Amino acid sequence: MSADATVPNSQSAASRIRVMVVDDSPVIRELLIYVLKQVPDLQVVGVAHNGEQGVAMVGDIRPDVITMDIHMAGMDGFEAARRIMETRATPIVIVSGSSSVTESVTVFRALAVGALTVVRRPHGLGHPEFASSSKGLVETVRLMAGVKVVRRWARSEGGAGNARPVTPVPARSDVRILAIGASTGGPAAIMTILAALPKDMPFPVLIVQHICDGFAAGFGEWLTRASGFPVHIAAAGELPLPGHVYVAPSGFHMGVNGSNRIMLDAGPSEDRLRPSVAYMFRSVAAAFGRHSVAILLTGMGTDGAEALKLIRDRGGTTIAQDEASSVVHGMPGEAIRRGAAMHVLSPENMGPFLRGLQGK
Repeated sequence: MSADATVPNSQSAASRIRVMVVDDSPVIRELLIYVLKQVPDLQVVGVAHNGEQGVAMVGDIRPDVITMDIHMAGMDGFEAARRIMETRATPIVIVSGSSSVTESVTVFRALAVGALTVVRRPHGLGHPEFASSSKGLVETVRLMAGVKVVRRWARSEGGAGNARPVTPVPARSDVRILAIGASTGGPAAIMTILAALPKDMPFPVLIVQHICDGFAAGFGEWLTRASGFPVHIAAAGELPLPGHVYVAPSGFHMGVNGSNRIMLDAGPSEDRLRPSVAYMFRSVAAAFGRHSVAILLTGMGTDGAEALKLIRDRGGTTIAQDEASSVVHGMPGEAIRRGAAMHVLSPENMGPFLRGLQGK
């Protein structure tokens, strides 16, 4: 199939989501095209054989969403995503065939420069999970096509951006935990916050980031490199240490118990999510109450919004991401609507705010 090939289907062109596929494997390109063309509301309008070709084509084709391989000869998916977001900002879904730590680190670098999310590559025809994995790709492409992305200017991956002055807040010496919940657009926001915090932070950080199963370890490794903090995949019964960051493992809710130790729960999902931000926030409210700080970042849906209010009601400090800096303002927007957020800030301002709480 040529680089500018289109795949017709019966639904009117005006109502279909225009998809561009970027992958250097002929077999995988054909698989993705096959999966996408089975769906009436999706139309493959372009196929690029490598990153360079994808960057060159996007301005002419103007797709609604791009599926991007991460490891390609020449220009990889990270560099292609970075250039597209700097020149012709378009929703990008990273399609990965591996959740190895090495590949996942590159995936999260791409998310940090503007790609929206990662999804596992569908299994091949005849595989028992072909239908479910194909459905996952299609649903993700649909959702991400509706996200309004903005042009990204080049900046250091580990930098904190241009923070505006933050209204001073009274210093608190009694903060014992920071809990952060995020979904779409979260990795870059989390990295920005952590990169601005002092490495001698006197409390631990718990993070629930909605991400494709199997990618938590790669997220932790990338976050370690980008932030400079020691980042761990949380283990049941572990006592969180000051200055350390703990990420919920794939497939488990994460919280803290009355002994301040981490608990993991493989029980039912909440709103189809496991891990759930709400689960973590409820446990933090119960275990730490007024000694906690909680942040709800960019993401679709309402996960964590009501539970953030529970932390506020118990005397904790609560923060929601502002709309202007959010990739999707669903979760933080709902928290603001429900009166759960004491402060509404951009990620660039959250680091200075947290330093202010510590009197720094």
